[in-house]
Amino acid sequence: MGALDAVLARPDVWRGDRLARAPLPALATGHAALDAELPGGGWPRGALSELLVDGAGRGEMSLLMPALRNIRAEGGWSLLIGAPYALHAPAWAAAGVDLARLVVVSPAAERDALWAAEQALASGAPDAVLCWTARADARAVRRLQVAAAAGGATAFLFRPAAAAAEASVAPLRLALAAGPAGQLAVSILKRRGPPLAAPLRLELPRPAHHHDPALAGARPAPVAARSAFRPAWA
Repeated sequence: MGALDAVLARPDVWRGDRLARAPLPALATGHAALDAELPGGGWPRGALSELLVDGAGRGEMSLLMPALRNIRAEGGWSLLIGAPYALHAPAWAAAGVDLARLVVVSPAAERDALWAAEQALASGAPDAVLCWTARADARAVRRLQVAAAAGGATAFLFRPAAAAAEASVAPLRLALAAGPAGQLAVSILKRRGPPLAAPLRLELPRPAHHHDPALAGARPAPVAARSAFRPAWA
């Protein structure tokens, strides 16, 4: 049993019918119900988390704001690549994000977003990397996972909900959808352990002056302008 116990103690090995219990480096999500369902008690560090959602403004950024605040408290910085809308800087600042430690990259073409994310993750410089793309294939996802493991950052890849049907090496995959009364429905499709039987319903505090571009019909900022902070998305 000693050899088996040693194998099960590895963070990349777990029993299929239960959550991984070996110590895992994690960043608290700030949502107790979600932390309780994630191995390590939060977003995995040094690993890729896929967030599958159609459109923008469903609450996906409110979901991540506590983690970004935690990174700020640690003195780290975050990198956003290919965000679908220009950022509403006052709302992000009011949510506790240090804009001096937030870098926005606006690739000239969508295919460049994955390259930029891979390079940033492999460098080990940012503490969190958020990347939006509709064009990630299995090879690209694997490269991001390898780069995240090498650099140690918390990595988030936003993909369309249809990507749930595709295989992925990302150790964590969540499907996000708008719930009733402003809730966010979070389905855990993949984790180090069994899938979650039913979606979590999270009450998300929204920033003051929260603006939902998907509901208001706002258009994405032109690619060349996305690096500027403009009042469009929070």
